[in-house]
Amino acid sequence: MVLRRLLAVLLHSPQLVERLSESRPIRRAAQLTAFALLQAQLRGQDAARRLRGLVAGPPGSLGRRAARFRDTFTEELRRGLRERPGSPPGSRRGPGVDP
Repeated sequence: MVLRRLLAVLLHSPQLVERLSESRPIRRAAQLTAFALLQAQLRGQDAARRLRGLVAGPPGSLGRRAARFRDTFTEELRRGLRERPGSPPGSRRGPGVDP
C-alpha cells in the first residue's frame, strides 16, 4: 500500500516525468512504438487499396472468384475423404477411437 502511494506521488511529479522522457530507454521505446503504429497503418492502407481494386474490378469478378474457390475447396475435400485410408466417415464412435 505504501509502495503504491509512493509510486503514484512520483509519477505525478512533472520533473520526474520530464527526466524519464529524456532517458534513452524511454525514447527508444517511443520510437519503436511509433514505428510499429506507422507500419500497421501503412499495411492497413495497402490492404484496403488492394481490396478496393478487387471490388472495383469487372462486375461479378469477385463473385466468380469466390465461387471458384468454393468449388475447388469442396472438390479437394471430397477427394481427400475418398482417398483417406480406414473406415468411411461416421462409422467411428468418437475422436481418437481406434477401430
